[in-house]
Amino acid sequence: MAHGSFPILFITATRIGDAVLSSGLIKRLLDEVPNARFTIVAGKTAAPLFAETPNLDRLIVLEKAKNGGHWFKLWREVRHRKWGLIVDLRGSAISQFLRRERRAVFKRGSGGGVHKVVEAARLLKIEDDPPAPYLFTSAATEAYADELTAGKGPILAMAPAANWVGKTWPAERFAQVAIQLLGGPMAGGRLMLLGGPDDGRAIAALRNVVPRERTIDLAGKVELLAAYACLKRAQLFVGNDSGLMHMAAAAGAPTIGLFGPSDDKLYGPWGPNTRVVRGIRSFESIREVDPTLSQALCHMMDLPVDWVTAAAKDLLAQTSSKAS
Repeated sequence: MAHGSFPILFITATRIGDAVLSSGLIKRLLDEVPNARFTIVAGKTAAPLFAETPNLDRLIVLEKAKNGGHWFKLWREVRHRKWGLIVDLRGSAISQFLRRERRAVFKRGSGGGVHKVVEAARLLKIEDDPPAPYLFTSAATEAYADELTAGKGPILAMAPAANWVGKTWPAERFAQVAIQLLGGPMAGGRLMLLGGPDDGRAIAALRNVVPRERTIDLAGKVELLAAYACLKRAQLFVGNDSGLMHMAAAAGAPTIGLFGPSDDKLYGPWGPNTRVVRGIRSFESIREVDPTLSQALCHMMDLPVDWVTAAAKDLLAQTSSKAS
């Protein structure tokens, strides 16, 4: 271990949402560990979230290989250093084969039905004060977000896609919500569209909701941290249970998360200015008809537009009164 530094190997999740939910641990360690230096390991999709973390020595992309070969490759890359702390949210065995002073490794089945933010905090024995998700952005990224969002009027951010059709609320219903909000409590506002390069079909239904000059179309066009910085400037976010939903909540945007075939008790957006909206069916009742949650079937059809609009208006009223 280099004199005066405290090297931390932080192995986080592959998926964006899971990586965001555990990201507060990094900020807590930065705040409380003098001279902490980070080597962060993440899957290819989630890795860009951590590119601007302070005191970052290295960001390693972990890409899955046959027969667990990715773990052997990672071991070869990090074995030459003695670590002050290894935090492994993937629950692997790699920390057993590395020199370290302390380790905190996720154990399968240890969640106990608690929210994923609390579950992550248990690794460091701080579940009584779980750190909220937090991502770091540079001054350059923030300046770029200022450019992307320049203009007048409040911003309604929407992410109408998800990683599985079962969790995807129909894009046409997102459009109806946008029309009602931008013609009502957010009159004169702008619509920010968020999504990945493969989400064009869902985004297309929203592109003509407002004139082009009032549309901020970021879908498939900006990196994750730029999207995150833009979300800090949104007055409201509405989206399916997805990584972008968790990014919006972490950014501090008032967030409406739409749920169906996922457990909001575990994966709901984290923070005081967040709301979960689901249809008439509970998560458990959806599991009864789709036990493996793998059918190519939309489980979100029982969620009415009016319910989402009402929740959005209520959250807008509450957050606007706090800001005034």
